[in-house]
Amino acid sequence: MGVQVNIRLYAADRSLAERACASAFERIAQVEAIMSDYRADSELMRLCARAGGPPVPVSEELFFVLKRAQELSRRTEGAFDVTVGPFVQLWRRARRTGQFPTEAELAEARARVGYEKIVLNEANRTVQLLTPGMRLDLGGIAKGYALDCALKVLQEHGIRHALLEAGGDIVAGLAPPGTAGWRVEVANAAPERRWVYLALGAISSSGDTEQYVEYQGKRYSHIVDPRTGWGLTSRVAATVIARDGITSDSLATALCALGEARGRQFIRSVPGARAYIREIRDWTL
Repeated sequence: MGVQVNIRLYAADRSLAERACASAFERIAQVEAIMSDYRADSELMRLCARAGGPPVPVSEELFFVLKRAQELSRRTEGAFDVTVGPFVQLWRRARRTGQFPTEAELAEARARVGYEKIVLNEANRTVQLLTPGMRLDLGGIAKGYALDCALKVLQEHGIRHALLEAGGDIVAGLAPPGTAGWRVEVANAAPERRWVYLALGAISSSGDTEQYVEYQGKRYSHIVDPRTGWGLTSRVAATVIARDGITSDSLATALCALGEARGRQFIRSVPGARAYIREIRDWTL
């Protein structure tokens, strides 16, 4: 899914650690084969290739992640939306080539975006993408889910003390022996709250500090607001602590689009989650 994955763990011996890590990485590879939009042969991309057609049977895992995504889309009124793929493709091109999306291109993409264009049938475990040319992007939810799956594999090998990290998402098992938790830095928190101790939970950060495109004196973030199709023009950083990776990953993405005020209001409605949100509205060059 375009990121490096790191695993830290405590085990009784090196052999057990190596076997457990190998199995965890294999599990992550299985999730990638299902949910990556970087791989044309993934189950996700095969589903997108059938957009505009009849319902498509999908794996239990893909259905689970899409169901969670749809629930968050409804709750955030589209601030989180995995159908954002057509917009994302335009902004990836802009960062790569400097070719800024035109109004016509954004309008054409907008016709293929909208979480209401996904129909999930739980009884038959099918997914129907109603509009031809739809492209799903699970980059804001699948990494957290993959780490959840990998942690479960480690636990099945008897590994209880572990931390897994992938591109801004961290999932933790029990704390290192003799400690209160894994010490994790929250870069966008106030200095006195910069470090947290994480155990049996997850923490995810999303922001636009590195990836953006400049056009006519303005910076546009790689984080796209699904409701408008535009890269965010305000600098937003959000860090979420939650019970698992799929929750923290998706919430961090959603909060960036919601912005500081609405994000703080929304996170209070999520049991067991807390967030650090920082927004600098003036990002004009």
